[in-house]
Amino acid sequence: MYDQFASDYDRFVNWDNRLGFEIPLIEKLLDEVKNPKGEPLQILDAACGTGMHALSLAKAGYQVAGTDFSAEMIKKAKLNAASAGKELRFEAIGFGSLTSVFGESRFDAVLCLGNSLPHLIQDEDIDFTLIDFYACLKPGGLLLIQNRNFDAVMQKRDRWMEPQSFEDGDEQWIFERFYDFNPDGTIGFNIVNLHRKVASEWRSEVVSTLLKPQLRDDLQRKASHAGFKPVSTYGTLGGDPFDPQMSGNLILIARK
Repeated sequence: MYDQFASDYDRFVNWDNRLGFEIPLIEKLLDEVKNPKGEPLQILDAACGTGMHALSLAKAGYQVAGTDFSAEMIKKAKLNAASAGKELRFEAIGFGSLTSVFGESRFDAVLCLGNSLPHLIQDEDIDFTLIDFYACLKPGGLLLIQNRNFDAVMQKRDRWMEPQSFEDGDEQWIFERFYDFNPDGTIGFNIVNLHRKVASEWRSEVVSTLLKPQLRDDLQRKASHAGFKPVSTYGTLGGDPFDPQMSGNLILIARK
């Protein structure tokens, strides 16, 4: 899905609004992580997509690397970094392989944003990924996960999300997202991409992938089993409290 969607992803996300809202809490949490040598914190943005969070943090003075399973997303991340005049290490690797590439106890913080972890369907893959996150972190290091609030999704069974739109000159895009709730408990996640030039007919494309809804209590339990200290949760990266029925997101914060 994401190789196919990489060229449109930065049209799909309003990065000015998103980063302006999310980066302040991320930096606040990073301020609590101490580097005894006083050097810039080493941060890994796992599932970095087109690299926009990584670039924002690099501009703020952090040492940032990014990984993503999608090779096309990594290509776009490298282009975004070059356009911003930044040199970041971006690697096309998936969950569970981070320590083998970067080494143990390498990072002060690992970020897993954008509802990326639910793309792991098997419980053992989730467990192994959390263990890998733990191994990547230095003692006292921070793990920050941003998922959809699947407690609310599974209770309400709302299929449709708010559409996103983008315009560039005489071109227009509309992105519609919806879920399919499968009998085995997984969710089909679909994005309808509508594109046209003004006064021309719309062209449509659908990209789809599979998600496993991760509920708050289960994800907290898995993080604890991986070795993380008791975790805390928020409902947004703005710092709002988590409400299992109303929050749009589940933000999980844990320490090694």
